[in-house]
Amino acid sequence: MGPRVALFVTCIVDQLFPRVGLAMADVLERIGCEVDFPEAQTCCGQPAFNSGYRAEARDVARHFLSVFEQAEYIVVPSGSCTSMISHHYAELFRKEPEWLDRARAVGSRVVEFSTFLTEVMKVEDVGARLDAVVTYHDSCHALRELSVKSGPRRLLGRVRGLTLKEMDRAEECCGFGGTFSVKFAETSGGMVRTKVDSILRTGAEIVVSIDSSCLMQLQGALARANAPVRTMHLAEVLASR
Repeated sequence: MGPRVALFVTCIVDQLFPRVGLAMADVLERIGCEVDFPEAQTCCGQPAFNSGYRAEARDVARHFLSVFEQAEYIVVPSGSCTSMISHHYAELFRKEPEWLDRARAVGSRVVEFSTFLTEVMKVEDVGARLDAVVTYHDSCHALRELSVKSGPRRLLGRVRGLTLKEMDRAEECCGFGGTFSVKFAETSGGMVRTKVDSILRTGAEIVVSIDSSCLMQLQGALARANAPVRTMHLAEVLASR
């Protein structure tokens, strides 16, 4: 049996895209991991943190640390949530040494899903098959804060039947940005329309990412444009047979 992995499924996956969490568990079990789902988990605290509610974010972060403190690995289907825990908890707890030490200890075991596969488990071929032409969207936190770029593409490259076509603006933001899309809706809308144009130029039938929040933003814009393109999280692609 491989390592024991605790899933942190994130708020958006839990509430809106549970199939992504199930797909992630399926892939991890397929490659030999023992998968655990701590039912006491809630949120990483990022929405409150990004909105300036630092005291509330600390409360949520303390709960996260208490729930996952004993986990061997915490695997997350989101670059933004992974970044929040592994990078920004240090800012949250900079004046609380005890919690800062706990945050650093847990944060060192928090790994984004694709990174866990390629860098911890050293696996790129998970036995997936999907007959489709896809393009890949680099989510901002994953790319810029976690340096996740080649791993998801290597994983997609080993999916049988799949053709990956790069868009000309793969690294450009989709415009979601959490509360940004609510506070600056017009700017957000302009950004996602630019991104949709880039997706359509590839001729792909599916756009893939490792962040469900980006995919939610893209799917909404694609639907409004009546575009024949759907979205899939990387975990869903890798779970395909």
